[in-house]
Amino acid sequence: MPRLTLVVPVYNVQAYLPECLESVLDQDFTDIEVIAVDDCSPDRSGAVLDEFAARDERLRVIHLTENVGLGRARNAGLEQATGDYVLFLDSDDTLAPGSLRAIADRLAATDDPDVLVYDYERTYWDGEAKRNQKAELLRTEGTADVFSLADRPELLDLLQIVWNKAYRRAFVEDAGLTFPPGYYEDAPWTFGALISAERITVLDRVCVRYRQRREGGNILSTVSRKHFDAFDQYDRIFAFLDSSPAYDRWRGPVFARMVNQYLTILEKPGRLPQDAKAEFFRRAAADYRSRLPQGFTPPAGARGHKYALLARGNYAALAGATLAAKARAAVKRKAKVTVRRSLRGALGAYYQAQLRAPLDPNLAVFSAYWSRSVACNPAAIDAELARLAPHVRRVWTVQAEHVDQVPAGTDFVRVGSREYWSVMARATYFVNNVNFPDSVVKREGQVHVQTHHGTPLKSMGLDQHKYPASTSMDFKRLLERCDRWDYSLSSNRFSTAIWERVYPCSYTSLETGYPRNDVLVNATRDDVVRARAALGLADGVRAFLYMPTHREYQSGFTPRLDLARLADQLGPDTVLLVRGHYFYAGSSELAQLQADGRIVDVSRHPKVEELYLASDCLITDYSSAMFDYANLDRPVVIYADDWETYSVVRGTYFDLLEEPPGAVATTQEELTEILSSDRWQDAAATELRARFRLRFCEFDDGRAAERTVRRVFLGESDAQLPPVVPLSERTPAQVPVPQH
Repeated sequence: MPRLTLVVPVYNVQAYLPECLESVLDQDFTDIEVIAVDDCSPDRSGAVLDEFAARDERLRVIHLTENVGLGRARNAGLEQATGDYVLFLDSDDTLAPGSLRAIADRLAATDDPDVLVYDYERTYWDGEAKRNQKAELLRTEGTADVFSLADRPELLDLLQIVWNKAYRRAFVEDAGLTFPPGYYEDAPWTFGALISAERITVLDRVCVRYRQRREGGNILSTVSRKHFDAFDQYDRIFAFLDSSPAYDRWRGPVFARMVNQYLTILEKPGRLPQDAKAEFFRRAAADYRSRLPQGFTPPAGARGHKYALLARGNYAALAGATLAAKARAAVKRKAKVTVRRSLRGALGAYYQAQLRAPLDPNLAVFSAYWSRSVACNPAAIDAELARLAPHVRRVWTVQAEHVDQVPAGTDFVRVGSREYWSVMARATYFVNNVNFPDSVVKREGQVHVQTHHGTPLKSMGLDQHKYPASTSMDFKRLLERCDRWDYSLSSNRFSTAIWERVYPCSYTSLETGYPRNDVLVNATRDDVVRARAALGLADGVRAFLYMPTHREYQSGFTPRLDLARLADQLGPDTVLLVRGHYFYAGSSELAQLQADGRIVDVSRHPKVEELYLASDCLITDYSSAMFDYANLDRPVVIYADDWETYSVVRGTYFDLLEEPPGAVATTQEELTEILSSDRWQDAAATELRARFRLRFCEFDDGRAAERTVRRVFLGESDAQLPPVVPLSERTPAQVPVPQH
């Protein structure tokens, strides 16, 4: 029998669940069991639970066959609990390090009380943390270690939540505590536990980190009539008080909590639909009159005035006071917006006028890499849109200095031009692999598709908070840009979970695969031959494509290899194709090496996918190219001479040296030996690549662009989209072996 059982209900939290489970299973107190209840979650949360359970026998998983809601999911876990004490943890929250040890020590020091109350802090997307505002109620100095609620009734003033307490399991069973269905299921349990308990203690320590999800993950912040559930919950609470005369003393405090909660639901934006507020007020007023305890004294001040309005049933007066407060807030907001726009001065009268014109339902705007080129996922979607919906006009935004690189026949506008502001104001669809500028206003009815431009190895989005040396990003502005997204594309579940966590906005993840990789999966032998011929690669010549990534601590492109020496050692039958990162301008060193015939500089080649098709092997360090190239099922060699520095400065999501797509070298000598021998393509490298492809090439089956167009532009449901072809059934084209 473990000392502590933690019950973790799980629903739609794949982005946060690993962090939650790690915070529990990595605690230094190990005498625990964890019962995770998959409440028929539609995302990958259930699979994440199973993966963790396979690694740690202390975690047991219950998979419910239908969604039953938070309360009943907790009940399912509670039924399986065997620990002396039961704790609850929501699956997007975490435990602070050392919390379970501190809880266990406090329980032992106070001779196993019925309930232990501990503290929490609210954590925000920007890294800020705020401790519970009523933390002083958990003080221990000068107070009894163990007491009843009658000794410290102020504990009822704490937020009525279940996950800041440890409950003796035998006490829970004797008291008959279970969770009711509904939105406000914590209240009946919490009131019942604290009032029933004979022995309570406190722990003045933050144990739970309560995540404040920016995208509105808290169901209590959802506009819905389900907030009427509060009435049912207080019916249950007062029925509990009616069950024993000993509980009469708590009618006043519980009544005050009830009234405050009703007023909060009425007054807070984002709770009740507008047409439901008057009805809610009438029911709240009826509860006020029927449950008003004899001798109850309302609070003083403005809150007391609202109590009086409830007592009299005067909804008009309460609504008027609320509207006046909203009006004052709106004036302040408008003033701030006016000041911000006057300072920015970027929109211009023409754009403002265009924003008032109707949207064009058959206009789509495309951009890639900050309007540098026609490329990547947006270009693949553009081509498929032309095939499936030719009536939609497709326009690219291009920086003036890059217009010479626009393919012939492509409709484009120069960024900042009059035509640019017109299409930005009136297009219905927007497709980009980065964000559009801050000056772009998203109108109601416009649809933004964020395609991304790689599977993340390095830290992205909010995770870059942890690596300040790698960025000077304004994270607030970043998320305001991401708020415009309606869809976020993903090529694997690994990426989906990261995008949802590091860009916490209200978009829909589309696990379509990356459209830019369709060409790699669908290419034929003839396509490979043509790609090689275009680069002048003769039959029998081996082509190694070297693609290093950008480094924040490197201002220009300086190859980390002695490319001339490597070319000499590999011999005349091998060609080195070298492609610098697009962040860097042209390299004079590469130009000279090409002039000397030592390498082929392909840094400005317009289609990287053709370079992939033409090459026998990819050599890279930390570039996302490895994830795309793996779709070809051709060898990948990792050259990671500065892994320790890169992983510390930028941060990475997994240890590439431990989970590579192929052979790994950390020195040039080792790389030369790998490429000169058969190690770059031997059985060991093939096995590593197979594992890598299984994890990261999940959805890239050659129909990603089609799925995207059908889902976004044609409005088809997920069930109507082409199913993903299993990895084992894909046969990408290989470099032909010359016939002799």
